[in-house]
Amino acid sequence: MPINEILAILMFVSFIVLLFVGFPVAWTLGGIAVVFAAISIFCDTYLDTFIGIDWAYVSLFVDDIWNTMQNWVLVALPMFIFMGLMLDRSGIAEQMMESFTQLFGRVRGGLAVTITVIGILLAASTGIIGASVVLLTLLGLPIMLKNNYQKELAVGTICSAGTLGILIPPSIMLVIMADRLSMSVGDLFLGAVFPGLLLGLLYVVYILGYSMLRPSVAPLPADAKPISPRVLVGVLRAAVPPALLILAVLGTIFFGVATPTEASGVGAVGAARHARWYRRL
Repeated sequence: MPINEILAILMFVSFIVLLFVGFPVAWTLGGIAVVFAAISIFCDTYLDTFIGIDWAYVSLFVDDIWNTMQNWVLVALPMFIFMGLMLDRSGIAEQMMESFTQLFGRVRGGLAVTITVIGILLAASTGIIGASVVLLTLLGLPIMLKNNYQKELAVGTICSAGTLGILIPPSIMLVIMADRLSMSVGDLFLGAVFPGLLLGLLYVVYILGYSMLRPSVAPLPADAKPISPRVLVGVLRAAVPPALLILAVLGTIFFGVATPTEASGVGAVGAARHARWYRRL
């Protein structure tokens, strides 16, 4: 087997092992790249192999970093990440969980539907998956298990709803893809928003249908309260802040008021103001 194929296999195995050991992904990727680049240079210099990597080739990495720093589109990435973290700290998800649980409490499978709806709203207002999945797990999983939901349904709902952030704008993945493919971020956002919402709707339909066919997997809560005007007001009060943030970010992009990079700054400021308003800043 050629030496370059052996190194490729070793690189992949090292990456998997270090991930399972618990090293952060960023340090794992960067560290493995540096180590195996050094091994390749050593093999070409002293072992008469031909991998094709030398110091001149490795030095191109500096130019690549500089070009990335000059990329105006990628400025949106830290802004959207900051926006998601601010919303995570602001307590909006907790309020939505409480109000939507009361709204869907009398529907079989209503807690899973609540998780899905909140996942859609978080996806459309954060753009990152990690915060959504962790938040939905902490908020929704204990409640569903307490109400004797099937474990597979509870965990599957959280995983599926939490990962909608990779598709529904403002998705960080779409920003990176637009940069790599030299496409418009706004066009990708506009093309992904409707499939993302449709996928979320299909999740809701599946949960309701599955709960009707197998009532034991999603029993009705024993303390479900009837819907009242007070409950509806609570739902509006919880849903309006993230809805305004979504409108501020996606609306300015779709209507041509701001570029995605500028809209990410609007979202970051808006999320920080939300955290300040709820005294979580």
